[in-house]
Formats: sequence, C-alpha cells, structure tokens
Amino acid sequence: MLSSTAWPASARDVDTTDIDRTAGRTGSAPQDRLAFARWLASTAPLLSAGSAGGAFAALAAVAARDVALARTVEPHLDALGILEQAGVPAPPGSTWGVFAAEAPGTVLTATPDPDAGPDAFRLAGTKPWCSLASSLSHALITAHVGDGRQLFAVDLDQDGVTVHDGAWVARGMPDVPSGPVDLDGVRATPVGAPGWYLTRPGFAWGGIGVAACWWGGAVGLARVLRRTAAAHPESELLQAALGATVLDLADAEDALATAAARIDTPLPVDSGPGDGDPRDGASDGSTDWRLIAQVTRSRVRRAVDAVLHGVVATIGPGPLTSDPAVAARVADLGLYVLQDHGERDLARVGRIVTERGGVAW
Repeated sequence: MLSSTAWPASARDVDTTDIDRTAGRTGSAPQDRLAFARWLASTAPLLSAGSAGGAFAALAAVAARDVALARTVEPHLDALGILEQAGVPAPPGSTWGVFAAEAPGTVLTATPDPDAGPDAFRLAGTKPWCSLASSLSHALITAHVGDGRQLFAVDLDQDGVTVHDGAWVARGMPDVPSGPVDLDGVRATPVGAPGWYLTRPGFAWGGIGVAACWWGGAVGLARVLRRTAAAHPESELLQAALGATVLDLADAEDALATAAARIDTPLPVDSGPGDGDPRDGASDGSTDWRLIAQVTRSRVRRAVDAVLHGVVATIGPGPLTSDPAVAARVADLGLYVLQDHGERDLARVGRIVTERGGVAW
C-alpha cells in the first residue's frame, strides 16, 4: 500500500496487508469494531516520536478497507497514546474515545471534588460530537477549568452520563453515532496539567493521523475505479480518471509520509535538559507542529476531495445505488473529511505564516 520514498522506517515495519485482511473480517456492529480496535492496539505502534510512520500506515490500511472502522479505531489508539505520554495506565480491556470538540451553546466545566481525593474532579455540562459514547467504556474529555481547558479520563459507565445517540441522523457512518453527551456531576481524573493536551506536539500529530484515515479511505475508493478501468481497457475516460486518481493519492501520501518522517526524526544529540520528553517530539523548540499538521491535513483534504469527485463522476450512479460497500464508502468518506474546515483551515495556515513565518519563500 505504501509507495512514497519519504516514509520513515517505522512505516515499513507495519504489515498493512495483514491489517487489511483482518479488518475485512470485522463485523459492522460497534462492539465488533471496538474488538478490532483492541486487537490493532496490541499489534500496531501508538503514535509517538519514532513510530509516527507506523501509526499512520496502520490507520490508512484500516480505512482502505472500511472507513467507519477507521473512524472507530483512530480515537481509541489516540487515547491510548495520550495516556501513555501522560503516564496514566488504561484499564485492561477498556475502549476509549477522545471528546475534545466545542460547540456554541454547550459548555462542560470541571470542578475539584476534595472530598473524593486530591486529584478528583466532577464534570458538569454538555459535550458535543461524542462518537460511540454509548458503546465505549471510557473517554478522554476536555473540560473548562477557570480560563483554560484540561483533559480528564472518565468512566462512561456511571450515573450522570446521558448519551444522545438519537441526535445523530447522518447518512455517512450511521452506525458511528456522534451525538452530544450530558454529564451531571460525573467523576473524572485529570490527565496532564491544564493546557497540556492542547499544547503538546502530539495534539497536532493526532490531526495528521485523522488525515491518514482520509487518505486510506480514498485509496479504497480508488480500488473501485481501478477494477472498473481494468474491466474496460478501451475506455479513455476511465483510464484518464484512474491516472488523475493515481496522482492525487500520490500527493496525499507524500504529504503524510513527509510529516511522519519529520515526527520520527530523533532529537538532536546536544539537546539539553529543558528540551522535553522525546515521546512528545520536542526538538530544539523551533518546529511549528501546528503549521505542519494543518498544511498536511489541507493537502490530504484537497486530494481526497478530488478523488471523491473524480471517482463518483466517472463510475456513475450504478455502484452508488447497487453496491452497498461503495455507497457506504462514498457517504462515510464524504462526511469524515468534513472534520477539516476547508477555507477556515486554509485561513489558519495564512495567519500562522503571516504571524510567525514558516515557509521557505
């Protein structure tokens, strides 16, 4: 599946063929997909400096088989990586989500609960966009603490947690409900200091991991076009569309591979004691991970949009109305890439470059 020469060594250590094969045997029920997530967590590397290539390759391989499965797996692996960086153990057999979104009209606050212990908090309010909250055992959830935000580990199987799966009416990923969750005095344990989750390099890397899923999902769609083109070698339209798709996917892969190689680059030999934990990818402090992540995500989004449009326009309505797997992939991927905010994210790139630079020209 991997062809870019920019991939770091960690990517070559991942058996994407085995991941693809195993993912293909997974059922569509949430618990089936979460069982696969636990299996993958035991075989594929978690995202950190030195293993980013492997982590991204594994996610892409899952998405190439099943986009909704990748949408289930990615936050579980992300949560385990975050917990490992924070030095917080995950309960055996647990399944995790990461609920960090904000939305107008919804606020989640954290209040210390000294009666329960020095590190005990209670969460109250509503958290939007909580994928699979009714099926997970735990979640990492951001909440407001004073003027900042902090990350908390929450056992979802406790009184005070109310999941609103019925609010999810999407045609893409219909069995990965991502409705809001109300929390009423729910017990929570801090993971990292206030602000740590959002400011660490790993936050930006996680966003690139999502883009790896987009790319993998587009690879799966491209395979549909390749089979169609192979069945009709006389069609110049199909061959041209396949050629354009090859170029788009190569551009996206190069973006991901280059970012992975940047993350996996070891710390400088002369790094001093203030340079941070190698697992956080801290080098000399000059790396603008926010810019790297956003440029990578936007490049992948552009390529995936082009593949979606080109493949659907070329294969026509037939597969979309008669092949459940193709119809689901198109709907799932079209919704998934909307985690990128299009023009708003491009404006974010422009602001970063205007304020801090970051480009060679």
